[in-house]
This record gives sequence, C-alpha cells and structure tokens, in this order.
Amino acid sequence: MAATEKKKPGFIVETVKTVVYALLIAGVFRTVFLQPFWIPSGSMKETLLIGDFLFVNKMAYGWSYASCPSVRIPAVGLDIDAENLCGFLRGNNSRIWGEEPERGDVAVFRHPVTGRDFIKRVIGLPGDRIQFKGGVLFINEVPVELEDAGIFEEVVELQGPGRVRPRCANGVVGMGGICEKPRQIETLPGGRAHVVLNIENRSTDNTGVYTVPAGHFFFVGDNRDNSSDSRIPQSAGGVGFVPYEDLVGRADRVLFSSAGASLFAFWSWRGDRLFHRIE
Repeated sequence: MAATEKKKPGFIVETVKTVVYALLIAGVFRTVFLQPFWIPSGSMKETLLIGDFLFVNKMAYGWSYASCPSVRIPAVGLDIDAENLCGFLRGNNSRIWGEEPERGDVAVFRHPVTGRDFIKRVIGLPGDRIQFKGGVLFINEVPVELEDAGIFEEVVELQGPGRVRPRCANGVVGMGGICEKPRQIETLPGGRAHVVLNIENRSTDNTGVYTVPAGHFFFVGDNRDNSSDSRIPQSAGGVGFVPYEDLVGRADRVLFSSAGASLFAFWSWRGDRLFHRIE
C-alpha cells in the first residue's frame, strides 16, 4: 500500500505533463498548419452552406499575427484574441514566407476593425479597379463573363446554430416552402469560374470604382445580396479593403456539413458535402 501511495504524485505529474504537451502540440499545429472553421452564415451560398465544416490552410499565404489562434467560448466568458497572443507581430502589413492569394481564392481573414473571422472570395488584387454595374462585376473596366445557370433552390427552414431563415428572390416563403435564387456562373480573369446567387436589386449592385491599395485585397461573398464585404466601407459597418497581414488562410475543401443546429448532430450531416472541393 505504501509503495502505491508513493507512485500517486508522480502519476499525477506525468498526467498533467501529457495534457500540457498535447495542448501545446495542438496549439502549434493550429497556428502553423490548419485552422478549423464552421460556416455560420449564408453569404457564400452555394459555394459554402451554413453548417459546412472545413479546415483553413494557413501555409497557403505564409504567416502573420493573424495566424495565431483566437479562442472564444462565450459560455464560460473566454475570449482570447489572436492579437492578444501575437499582436507584437502586427503593424508592417507583411508575412513570413508570404504568398499572395490568387484571384478567385476562397479565404478566411480577420475583419480589419472587429478582428472576427470572415470567409469570402478574393476578386480584387492590389492595384485593381473594382466596380459593380447592374449586379455585374467589372475588373479594370472589363465586365466578367456571366452565364445563366438556372435556379438555386433550398427548403425554407431555420439553419445553423443561429437558426437563420434564408432570404429568397421569390418573395416571402413560408416554412417548408422552396426558396429560390437566380444562379449564374461567373468567370474571373484568368479563367477561374464559380457560382454566384442574386436575390434583389440593392445599392451594392451599382457602386463607384474601388481602387485596391497596395498590400490590400477586395473580398466579396458569392451570395451577392446577402453579404457584408469589401463593397461596404468599414465606416459603414462593412469590411472595406483587407490588409495582407489580416489573411488567415485558404479554404480548399469541406470536411463535412451539418444541416442541423449543432455540428455534432450527425443525423443531419449532408452526405453530398463530405470532402467537397471548394471551387
């Protein structure tokens, strides 16, 4: 009995060390390689659906202060921001072993004002002149190629943990009805193509010319009329131009997707979204 009691303190110490090491390894892995991301809104439909779970490739653009993880658990009042951990690296708008995103990439970035993670599509590179006319994207005075591609349909139901109802182009649709949005294929300079959705005519369908500053990027959601993005200036509550150092990483593939209120509601997982490639 005495021998067993002597072993207990050592066992506890080793257990604590194992847990600490595991947390450190997980923290380094998340900081350097991949960051989990769960899609909370419909701003990127149909490319990304509410409830899609994916990993962001942090190696794609190199590393900056934004590569440090943010830890937010509202239930226990925990709110540790990346800037709290790595803010000393912020300020010169540069990255370690940095690579610039390509036009058409779907990427996660930190909102330049609030610091919250957003996910949108890169459509404007430094020096580009971006404008929308009648909902059509113009890049350096040239309209992008658009091809009609039918109608995007989804059932009207409460989506995700926020229990969000989808917005529809076919008016106010009751629960269980079919929500419709016109669907087009947009082809960017360089040939990359993706789906965009439209709901209604809004102020962001007709804009002035945005000239993207050096070291910044212009992001827009694929669900064009349901996205707060670079078309709206920061002073008006939008995103504005995103500095290079605020990029977190590129989204390449959906791991799985939950149509329910919880990520762990496996019975609501969408089978056709497993390992879905993000275009």
